[in-house]
Amino acid sequence: MSTKTPRHVIFGTGAIGLAVLDALRRRGQTARLVNRSGRACVPDDVEVVAGDARDPAFTAAVARGAEVVYQALNPPYAEWTAQFPRLQAGVLAAAEAAGARLVSMENVYMYGRPAGRPLTEDRAYDAHTTKGRLRGAMALELLAAHDAGRVEVAIGRASDYFGPHGGAESNLGDRLLPAALAGRTATVLGDPDQPHTYTYIPDIGEGLAVLGEHPDAPGQVWHLPNDPDTRTTRQLVDVAFRQAGQPRGRFRAMPPLLLRALGLINPTMRELVEMQYQFAEPFIVDSSKIANKLGVEATPLEQALADTLQSYRDD
Repeated sequence: MSTKTPRHVIFGTGAIGLAVLDALRRRGQTARLVNRSGRACVPDDVEVVAGDARDPAFTAAVARGAEVVYQALNPPYAEWTAQFPRLQAGVLAAAEAAGARLVSMENVYMYGRPAGRPLTEDRAYDAHTTKGRLRGAMALELLAAHDAGRVEVAIGRASDYFGPHGGAESNLGDRLLPAALAGRTATVLGDPDQPHTYTYIPDIGEGLAVLGEHPDAPGQVWHLPNDPDTRTTRQLVDVAFRQAGQPRGRFRAMPPLLLRALGLINPTMRELVEMQYQFAEPFIVDSSKIANKLGVEATPLEQALADTLQSYRDD
């Protein structure tokens, strides 16, 4: 570990952590990345430090001197209850010890069912799922630390994401785009005919970077940028196949009973079962607040899909 800490320290080197790094580098800045292995697919001049983010002594040391700390860690679904609160506590301790702003990446599970209304930042936490209740409790912990004056906190929330490095965790990732490029049948989760907000990973990175620098960001929750032209999964599959040069979109939707059956042998599939409510009705995440107040706009969906498809061609 170098003796001089950059202004920015990013915990997590998955799709979101790398998107934050990209956003910072566009600004001419760099960051120290932290993960368990000390390895990541980043430029040679980017430092990656290995360590356990559950250890507050380690996190405080690795973030000493930082001005902004980003929480982009995301343990496997099956380990959320055991690992996620401890990971967040470690990152919170690092930001507090450094006197840094903490920018935390979240999803929208804590709101529960949309019940016919778009999700906005003032929505009550009404989760009916284990993961949703956990995310709500973790968010309240961060906001309480901010209100107590312990640390500046800004929270960014995204819907189901897609984009470069989205991989198998994205409904518009590994199950769709390689199939579109090859003219095969894709697979998607949930009802494909319900409007559903998908958040583009580079927009998440840009939004989190803005939350790290904007004076009005702390103390609030911000939905990260989403294209207001919400489409159904079927429509987005059709766009992807068209952009891949295929005559039409071909896909199968995985029925809930099959997902439950797979969950008997696959822990990840088992954890996905309780989240299928998000595809049972229109699931629209409103991000007009960050657009109107901080000036962060979403990439249009068709351009975002085209760029994601190109990233699969390039791999």
